[in-house]
Amino acid sequence: MSSKKNKEIEEGEENGNDMSFLEHLEELRWRLMYSIAGLLIGTIIAWIFIDFLVDGILLLPARNAGIKLQNLQPFGQLFLFFQIAIITGLVFTIPNVFYHVWKFVGPALRDNEKKYAFWVVTFSSICFISGIVFAYFIMLPLTLKFAAQFGSAEIENNFAVTEYFSIIISVMLAAGFIFELPMMSFFLSKIGLLKPHHMRKYRKHSIVAILLAAAILSPGTDPIAQIMLAIPLVILYEISIFVSKFSQKKQIEEES
Repeated sequence: MSSKKNKEIEEGEENGNDMSFLEHLEELRWRLMYSIAGLLIGTIIAWIFIDFLVDGILLLPARNAGIKLQNLQPFGQLFLFFQIAIITGLVFTIPNVFYHVWKFVGPALRDNEKKYAFWVVTFSSICFISGIVFAYFIMLPLTLKFAAQFGSAEIENNFAVTEYFSIIISVMLAAGFIFELPMMSFFLSKIGLLKPHHMRKYRKHSIVAILLAAAILSPGTDPIAQIMLAIPLVILYEISIFVSKFSQKKQIEEES
């Protein structure tokens, strides 16, 4: 077992662990350039369909909740459309970003770990998109409906369009990154920083932390939105325990 592990370490050094600091910086520069190029392409594609993205998708939750939006700034809609195109471009190209992140850390991995590249990129992208879909179809309708109906009937609830988009974009992106919890568990378990028995031991503490996180991340003070965010977080935590256990088991098998 020891000789096999030493051989893998030597191969890892030959494949990239012996790169100099400047070579690592050069590799990082190229990976950033590839990621930015993908972002630019995604942004251009998003701009081509910007009217459909805004009117057909992003404004739909407001229409369903009966919210009236208004622009309060000169050229506010123009800057808003640029912002939406860039963020949508990032969402479109998130698999490309994950791929180049993995390629950058790849030289430090052993051969038996590099084979997970396709699955890591795929599931990371699926988790991120799943978080955005969950926020769009579950969290936002409940939150916006609450915001539209709360308050005195004598006061008309009209919302600034910039504030509206700030809320929905931040909620969707936050949910997307939160749904990366299982993949983070996989990585941390791989490098030995996370153990499944520790996660089980501190389950109750984690649930309390999840409830606090849901209260902070949920827009406004809507308790329904907080609960709707806390439930998938608890489920993701349980999935992360399983992923951590699986990752640890696979690593033991590969080293034996």
